[in-house]
Amino acid sequence: MTGSERPLLDVTDVSLNFRGVRALSHVSFTVRKGELFSIIGPNGAGKTSMLNCISGRYTPSAGSIRFQGRDVTRLKPNARAGLGIGRTFQNLALFNHMSVLDNILVGRHHLMSDHFLKGALYWIGGAQEEELKHRRAVEEIIDFLEISHIRKATAGTLPYGLRKRVELARAVALKPELILLDEPMAGMNLEEKEDMARYVIDLNEEWGMTVIMIEHDMGVVVDISHRIMVLDFGRKIAEGLPEAVMAEPEVRRAYLGEDAEEEIPPSVPAQGQPDAAIVPQAAAQAKVAAIR
Repeated sequence: MTGSERPLLDVTDVSLNFRGVRALSHVSFTVRKGELFSIIGPNGAGKTSMLNCISGRYTPSAGSIRFQGRDVTRLKPNARAGLGIGRTFQNLALFNHMSVLDNILVGRHHLMSDHFLKGALYWIGGAQEEELKHRRAVEEIIDFLEISHIRKATAGTLPYGLRKRVELARAVALKPELILLDEPMAGMNLEEKEDMARYVIDLNEEWGMTVIMIEHDMGVVVDISHRIMVLDFGRKIAEGLPEAVMAEPEVRRAYLGEDAEEEIPPSVPAQGQPDAAIVPQAAAQAKVAAIR
């Protein structure tokens, strides 16, 4: 296979066991350079476990993971970051006592070449010049994610949506070839989701980053993903183009249960009952429509 044909990421027959619990079972897929690839599935399907295997947080019980043709299955997380794999976390993992600028600079650490002697001779040893170079790169990321107004703020004092942006900025600061986004839009309102979706698209199309994203908002997933993989109880049940995947009966069963195909009858509130009584029924109808 030539370099142009080789996938950027090749996951082969990966299984992950925690004593008697099988989190992943013989999962295989590839991601090509330049793709925006989404992993979806119900809660507990194994999505984050898969990202943890790719980033090095977990070591698979079986199978292999190759990045740019190199076997990274048992490589440590910091070594994978050095190869060009960055990630965000489902639960925010910022340094809350540090400023936004310093949090993002942490992402540049593996790119810095300074050492004790170079740091001691800060003004004449090149450390100052290197620091300025990395600060310029961080400022570019800050401008891109529109967080200039909070650059000096303490990360732990920020609203949730802005902290999500700061964590994305830190992952981008690694200069990754492959960026893993674990529910980047979770807990956000509609406006914040639209902004985050735009940033993800721009990272993929303008910054040239290959993206693997976990997301529960099916509207966003279908709109921006090139391909989708669906996990259910640790097994891969579907993979392909978004519209084709979402039309598969097994995917609909995984999300909505065995009766997903059945028509949901209209609900009429009883005499004197407030319209809010039909909200659960309307939500179910909307969920079916989103999958269809």
